[in-house]
Amino acid sequence: MKAIFLANNKGNIDYVYPKATQERIKSLIDIDLDKVYCQEDLESNPDAFGEVEYIFSTWSMPGGNEDKDDFARFFPNAKALFYAAGSVKYFAQHYFDKNIRIFSAFAANAVPVAEFTVAQILLANKGYYQALRSFKSAEDYKAAGDISRAHAGNYSTKVGIVGAGMIGKKVIELLKPYKLDIMIYDIFVSAERAQELGGTKVDTLEELFETCDVVSNHLANVPATVGAFKGEYFEKMKKNSTFINTGRGAQVDEAGMLAALKKRPDVSAILDVTIEEPPTNKEFYELENVFLTPHIAGSQANEVARMSEMVVDQFENLLKGLPTQYEITEKMLATMA
Repeated sequence: MKAIFLANNKGNIDYVYPKATQERIKSLIDIDLDKVYCQEDLESNPDAFGEVEYIFSTWSMPGGNEDKDDFARFFPNAKALFYAAGSVKYFAQHYFDKNIRIFSAFAANAVPVAEFTVAQILLANKGYYQALRSFKSAEDYKAAGDISRAHAGNYSTKVGIVGAGMIGKKVIELLKPYKLDIMIYDIFVSAERAQELGGTKVDTLEELFETCDVVSNHLANVPATVGAFKGEYFEKMKKNSTFINTGRGAQVDEAGMLAALKKRPDVSAILDVTIEEPPTNKEFYELENVFLTPHIAGSQANEVARMSEMVVDQFENLLKGLPTQYEITEKMLATMA
């Protein structure tokens, strides 16, 4: 047994790794497709995994959530872990300490988030959400239309991208067919690099909020970004502008944001993430200019297959001695979500 599937929830493996992808792995290496090993298997039979060289996993991998145990210790001869999901931050260091390489599908998971974000940006610039909420009867037709026409539309409109990492860059790429002015705030991106990406570098978050019709958050979820979006920024937003958050709720001063949105009913917030999920603060549901979705931007349904296909591509390249992509390094952990 040279490879295994590892997850506390077997259903996650079957969900993320379609049958065809599992069979592809089987064609490349000795693996039992009928067995998914979990935390209990590791702890009850710790000496059973000495021959394992490659590990395939996804959401619910042992070591996640509040459990910080070193499950890498059960794999003394493992060469690489292939994680068909996004963040590896909660378990990666243990594997690095044992010289086990890690390949993640973070780039694949970025695709649906970017697609979702672009859809929100285009609709927000048309005043779609506000018009939809106000159009409840035939008598509302004109007023709803006026609400939409008060927004900037999607021509020569300023769109602010906060964070030009994997997702932010993909959003910018997908917006290229549209005639929009892309403004980028990212302390790690130079003015020259911003121009290469297709945007203009902005030096402060304040300037971005004050000048853009849409501001979209794609910051990495690290301690330095907690509370990055202050309430005062929302108070200073352009008339009829929109804030979109598909990053993390912790990056927003939610009390300050809600207070600002009460003062500025023309400004809207489209939130796929909040600090609490679901939020318990009733104002999230009561404010007419707050639009919530239940953390759906990332990979789901058919989209999850893209993640397993990406890591298996890298696995095959590794076996064949070909160049690989999407390998995580220790240095990357400091700035990754």
